[in-house]
Amino acid sequence: MRRTLYESDHEDFREAFRSFIEKEIVPHEPQWERDGIVPRELFTTAGANGFLGIDVPETYGGGGVPDFRFNAVIAEELMRSGAAAAGLGLTLHNDIVLPYLLAYCSEEQKQRWLPGVVDGSLILAIAMTEPGIGSDLASMSTTAIRDGDHYVVNGAKTFITNGINADLVIVAVKTDPSQKHKGMSLLVVERGMAGFERGRNLDKLGQHAQDTAELSFTDVRVPVANLLGPEEGQGFTQLVSNLPQERLSIGIAAVAAARTALGHTLDYVKERKAFGSPIGSFQNSKFVLAELDTEIDIAEHYVDDCVRALNAGELTAVDASKAKYWCTELQGRVVDRCLQLHGGYGYMTEYPIAKAYADARITRIYGGTTEIMKEVIGRGLGL
Repeated sequence: MRRTLYESDHEDFREAFRSFIEKEIVPHEPQWERDGIVPRELFTTAGANGFLGIDVPETYGGGGVPDFRFNAVIAEELMRSGAAAAGLGLTLHNDIVLPYLLAYCSEEQKQRWLPGVVDGSLILAIAMTEPGIGSDLASMSTTAIRDGDHYVVNGAKTFITNGINADLVIVAVKTDPSQKHKGMSLLVVERGMAGFERGRNLDKLGQHAQDTAELSFTDVRVPVANLLGPEEGQGFTQLVSNLPQERLSIGIAAVAAARTALGHTLDYVKERKAFGSPIGSFQNSKFVLAELDTEIDIAEHYVDDCVRALNAGELTAVDASKAKYWCTELQGRVVDRCLQLHGGYGYMTEYPIAKAYADARITRIYGGTTEIMKEVIGRGLGL
């Protein structure tokens, strides 16, 4: 079925970003996979080419185009390239962290931070998860206690994407440790602040080119001027309001990754022969691939409608949770069944499907686990 989400401007943007990937990411991605991190120059190069801060007002150097379809194009093209992990920091920067700055920064904060976010000299991250608490953010123990014109921050975060490269980290803290949700605030911690330390770059099952770090805070003095929002205690509300876009971003990438895995597999089964015939001609292969193509098409159209809803300011937490849950589970099913059709070769890392399999497993966990998504959807049913 023909997609109607994109217009000519988006397709021109797609062509430009595809060329950027082929020139700036694909040739270097194997080395970055071994390094476990991309160079900071990837962000400044992306910024110089107009691929960061597309929705940031022109006043601060951005594109001034609040249209999430451009973000979706970036996610789709990264997945299509087979070098997605090397570019995931860009989507986190644009899709997940930047919206907090646009929505909650004061004018002074916007002038201080947004130009660097757009040109890539200030790399973004967000730190919510702590060791041992998983999805239970209200139980976090990282504190920010007011001391004059500063907060004194103590605690630790883990599984932080862009954690090594980041210059600005939005940290979920307890400004009132006696409270749960109502005691949470968001505070921007900057590179170089005394007591702010990066731990190890975590060794992951997949997505190796993406730096994922442990962060620690020991008596870090953060100016009160770095609080997001006009007052303390708004952190949980701020997180909840921005999670739908984060989850939709993950859903978009998941569908695109599934589509890419299917494409690799179609090429393989048309060329690989067994018993004198291409394995794609066998009934089982046809049926499996027909099922996967159908499910991807259906998911793609649901996600496209979610993008339209987001642009219209109508995307609900429930609908975004459905997109994230269904599409990441679909991604897992697709890469697993596609690997099976590759036989033993699918287990060899020289084949793209093996990397896709390892990279896919985390998507059902980060941004909210499948189980949490079902909880959100269930509550939406009044249960």
